[in-house]
Amino acid sequence: MELGNISKPTYSPGPEAPESSTPGLVTMAHGFLRLVQPNPLPVELFNFGQSQSEFNREDIHELLLYELGFLVCAAIGVVFIILVPLVGCCFSCCRC
Repeated sequence: MELGNISKPTYSPGPEAPESSTPGLVTMAHGFLRLVQPNPLPVELFNFGQSQSEFNREDIHELLLYELGFLVCAAIGVVFIILVPLVGCCFSCCRC
């Protein structure tokens, strides 16, 4: 069994959409993920040799900008979780 060069590995091409019976759903999911998070992860912020308590405000701000799409989706989800039952209660209890 040959392991190759361990210190400098070679990688195959990036991930591809899996072959499935629902290519429309796969395309839609990948499109949503590209829309929500279009930027790559800022890996230069992570120094694995140092302790993680050394984040400054700029680093946290950059990470929040990276996660902004997911934060907006979570906020919309929380609004719907609160708003939909409230509107349903008003329609069912306050029928005029």
